[in-house]
Formats: sequence, structure tokens, C-alpha cells
Amino acid sequence: MPRKLPPLNSLPSFEAAARHLSFSRAAEELNVTHGAISRAIKHLEDQLDVQLFERATRSVRLTAVGEPYARAVREALDRLSNATATATTRHSNSTLNVSTSDGFAGKWLVPRLYRFHREHSEIDVRVSTTGQLSSFLGDGIDIAIRYGGGNYPGLTAEFLTEEEVFPVCSPRLVAGKRALRKPADLKHHTLIHDAFPIDWATWLASAGVEGVDPQSGITFDSATFAVEAAVQGEGVVLGRTMLVAADLATGRLVRPFAHALKSTSSFYVVYPPGAIRQRKVKAFRDWLLAELAPPGN
Repeated sequence: MPRKLPPLNSLPSFEAAARHLSFSRAAEELNVTHGAISRAIKHLEDQLDVQLFERATRSVRLTAVGEPYARAVREALDRLSNATATATTRHSNSTLNVSTSDGFAGKWLVPRLYRFHREHSEIDVRVSTTGQLSSFLGDGIDIAIRYGGGNYPGLTAEFLTEEEVFPVCSPRLVAGKRALRKPADLKHHTLIHDAFPIDWATWLASAGVEGVDPQSGITFDSATFAVEAAVQGEGVVLGRTMLVAADLATGRLVRPFAHALKSTSSFYVVYPPGAIRQRKVKAFRDWLLAELAPPGN
């Protein structure tokens, strides 16, 4: 019996619009015009003879029919994408494309990758730090390490580790005429900023520190550069557990005071459903979990 299928070329437009609840953002993701998205969805609705979206002047939302249909289409496209990558990519079994932030890559992942390669020399790893969240659908990414709340619809997200946030600096700054001995001493030192959500204003308020301008200092877009500036003695940065552990262990950085904030976000390893069946994805995921397992586990 022949399958009853929708117009297949309309499905990516529908899935993207349903995920973003925006025709414009779907158009940006798929690199087409807003009109092309609108026409594709209208064609799909006409062929199905159902309304998938309720359209308002500045917004759209899924109908009672559209919502479960969007979930089913997303799952089908994910399975099709994974199957296509496996079937058509010549190096699909030997090249693993990993997406993560530049800070995690530079300060944690890259210094340890040799251990993964030692165990899996047949897998070539390519690390992307573009700053954009991978959609896993057409961008070639196999697995990602994300920092957030763990809610990634349509994806499998496994907890890796949580973080604390605390000031760190070069050992040179805890000695001398204006040594850092208590949080109030920060008024004598340069504050280093990056794009992390917990900023100096938040940390200073939690520590009960007044008289320090939380906006002053130097700012970097890159967490890696911000930490390196602290290593070089340029000032004090808010360190995050995962990004400063190695520099603390080697003595390149020190914690001048104990007060820390627990971050509301954590690290997760994220991948499309079914991707874990690929040997390279499972190998990398298992290695991450082993590297981050608490001592003694």
C-alpha cells in the first residue's frame, strides 16, 4: 500500500517555523526569504487540508493539530538527517564534529583531547566554537557541549557538571603593597569581564562589597582571553570552575577569597535522538562522562 506523504520539500520550513514560532527566524536559519517560508507552509496546509499555525500581525503559534504534527516532523527529519549523514558522508565513521564555547574548548577540552585520541585514534575530532547553537540539522555537528538549563527540545541532554563562580587572579596580586586579602580590596585592582551571565555586580552584591565600580575594568568577548589576562596579572576575573581548574592546579591562578556563587546553569552534552547509536558519538559522550566523573566513581 503506497504511503500517504506530505509535500516533503515543505517540511524543513514548517519544522523551523514551529521550533522558532517565527517565520522570519526560520527564514534566517534556512537562508531563504520570509515569503518562501510562508508559501511552503501554506502549500503544506493546503495539501493536508488543515491549519497548522494561527497567524497574528507580529506572531504565530501552532494550532492543536500543528503542535503534535511539528513534533512528529522534527523526529522524522532528525532520523532522516542522521541516516543520510551515515549513508553519504565518506568520513562519517571517522570524523566527529563537536560544537562548544571557546572558553570550554580552550580551557578544558583541548588540553584533554589527546587522551580521547589516545583511546580512539581512528576518530578525527573537529571542534567548532562559532558561538552559535548547533541545530544538528544540516550544519554537520554530531555532538555539542552546552552551558545552560538542560532544556533543549527535541534533543537528548545529559548532565555533565555544575559550576561555581569566584574571583581568581595571578599570585602576584595577593602580595605586595595592595595585596588582595578581602573582597573590599578589589577597589585597588582592575576587574576583568567576559560575556558570562554572572557579572561583577552580582558577585560583589552577594559578597556585601560596596565602593567597587562593577562596570570598571577591561572586557573580553572570549572567556579564554579573559582568564589569560588574569594569568598575566592584568587584573581579577570571575573564574568558573571548569575554566580555571587547570590554572589553579598549576598555580598560574589563585583564589584570593573563598566566597563563591553557585551558577544557575550547568554543562550538558547534547545530541540528536538516535545519534548515540553512532560509535563515534557514543565514544566521545562516554569519554566526557568519564573525564567529569567525581573522584572515586
